[in-house]
Amino acid sequence: MMEQLRQFAAWTKLAGTAGEAESFAWLKAQLESLGLPATLLSHDAYISLPGAAHLTCDGARINAITQSMSRPSQPEGSSGVLVDLGDGSESAFAAQDVTGRIVLVDGIASPVIAARATRAGAKGIVHVSPHALLHEMCISPVWGSPSLITRAALPDVVVLTVTAEDGAALRQRLAERQTQVTLHAAVDAGWRKTPLLVADMPPPAGANAPFVLLSCHVDTWFHGVMDNGSANIAMLEVVRLCAQLRDQWRRGLRLCFWSGHSQGRYSGSTWYADNHWLELDERCVAHVNLDSPGAVGATNLTQTGSAGALFGIAAAAIAAETGQVLAGKRKARSADDSFPGIGIPSVFGSLSTQEPGALKLRNELGWWWHTEHDLIDKIEPANLARDVRIVLRVVWDLLGRERLPLDFAPQITGLREELCAISERLKDRFDLLAASEAIRQLDQRLKRLSQDPPNGNAEAFNRAILKLSRLLVPLDYTTGNRFAHDPATPLMAWPVIEPIRRLAKTKTGDADEPFAKVDAVRARNRLVHDLREASALVDELYDGVRR
Repeated sequence: MMEQLRQFAAWTKLAGTAGEAESFAWLKAQLESLGLPATLLSHDAYISLPGAAHLTCDGARINAITQSMSRPSQPEGSSGVLVDLGDGSESAFAAQDVTGRIVLVDGIASPVIAARATRAGAKGIVHVSPHALLHEMCISPVWGSPSLITRAALPDVVVLTVTAEDGAALRQRLAERQTQVTLHAAVDAGWRKTPLLVADMPPPAGANAPFVLLSCHVDTWFHGVMDNGSANIAMLEVVRLCAQLRDQWRRGLRLCFWSGHSQGRYSGSTWYADNHWLELDERCVAHVNLDSPGAVGATNLTQTGSAGALFGIAAAAIAAETGQVLAGKRKARSADDSFPGIGIPSVFGSLSTQEPGALKLRNELGWWWHTEHDLIDKIEPANLARDVRIVLRVVWDLLGRERLPLDFAPQITGLREELCAISERLKDRFDLLAASEAIRQLDQRLKRLSQDPPNGNAEAFNRAILKLSRLLVPLDYTTGNRFAHDPATPLMAWPVIEPIRRLAKTKTGDADEPFAKVDAVRARNRLVHDLREASALVDELYDGVRR
C-alpha cells in the first residue's frame, strides 16, 4: 500500500483539474490490473476553487487564505469596519448590528458561521486560526451542487482566514480604536465537468443482486496524502482481498470514487444519489465510506461514527483488531454521506483519530489536516494496515453473511430515550401516547429478527431488512424529503421529532405555542405512520400478515 500511496501522492487533486484527472486515470488502471472493469463517468458539478487572498489594515498587508464557496472580493477589495464576535455564536451575532461590516471570528471557517454572517448582512468574515497554519475549507451550507431552490443559501460574504498571531494583532488594534480592514480574495466558482469512477462487482448470484456501496473521495487540498490519498489506496486493498473470495459473496460490491468533496460540498456523491436514486433504493444495502485512515498518531478507534443499524458490526471489527470499545458515536452527516434520504445506513468516514489535545480543530485528524503539510510522512504503515483490516471485516460481514447484519434495535432505543425526554418537558400539553406505543410495538417486533424466518427464508429476511432501512434511516437522518438533501450543517438525532422538540421549548400561553403545535402534530403523524409500517413489515415476514 505504501508504494501505491507514494505514486498516488504525486498529484495535487483539486476538483475538475488536470491533476485530479490523472489520479482518476491511475485508479482506473489499478482496478483493471485486478481484473475489475471500471467506468469513468463525467458530470456537471458546481465547484469553487479559492485563489490568492490577503487583507490590509492600516496600510499593512496581512497574509491570509480564502475559502471554497466564499464570495470573491471586489477588484479593489471589500472594505468595512472590523467587529469582534468572538466565537461567532448566534448570541454574538444578535448582540451587534454587523450590517456592512467585517466580523472577526475565532476558529476554522465553517458553513454555520458563513450562513450567520450572510443572514446578518455582514460584508465579510475574518476567521482566526487556532495556530500558525491556515486550514482550507468549503463553507457552503448547500449539500451538493446548488439548485434553483438552494442556490440562495450559498454564502454572500467574503471569507478569509488568518493565523492566531495575526488575529491577536487585529484584536489589539480593535482594543485601541475603531479599525477598518480590506479583504482581497480571488475565487473561481462555477459549473465544470468532474470525474466519477465506478466499478461494479456482482456476486455469483447475478448482476441484479443487492450490493454494498464502498466509497471515498479523490479530490484533495494540496497533495492530500492522508486526506484522502490513504483512503483511495485502502479501498484498493480491501477490494483486492475481497475479490479473492468472490465465490463466497452473497451480494455485490460497488466501488465509487468521488470528486467534488473538498471543493464542491460532496457534489459527486450527491449527483450519484440523485441520478441513480431508483437503483440505489432497490438494491443498495449499506454504504461504507473511508476518509483519512492510517495517520501517524491515529491510535483512537473509539470515536468513528456509524448509523445505528451498523453499529454492531463496526464495534465488533474494531474490538477484534484493537481491543478498543466503540463509543456509539452517532454518524455525522459528512464524508459524502449523501444517501440517508434513500434510506441507506452508513458507517465510518473518518475511522482512526488522534487523541484529543489542547489544540482545538474541527476534528482530531491531525494538525496538518487540510494544509500543505498533509504529505507521505503523515502516514504510519502499521496504522494504515490496521484500518484496512477493520474496514475489510465490516465489508466482508456485509458481503458474506447469509442474513444482512443490520440491527435497528439500538436506533429505536435511542428514539425512545429522545421521546421520553421530550415528554417530561411537555407534561400534558401534547399527546405522545400513540408515538410511545408505536415505538414499544416496533421494539418488540425487532426482537423477532434474531430468530430464523419461517422456512429459513434468508432472501425474504433480507428484503424486509432493506424495507426497514428505507423507513427508519430517513426518520433518523433527514427532515423528511427522501428525494432532496438537507443542508450541510449539524442535524439533530431523529430530526423527524424536531418540531415536537420546538413545541417543548415553548411555555403554556406563549404566542408561538399554537403555531408550534401545528408542526408537532404533523411530525407525530409521520413518526407513528412509519413506525407502524416498520412493525407491519416484521409481522408480514414472520406471520404472513400485516397487522
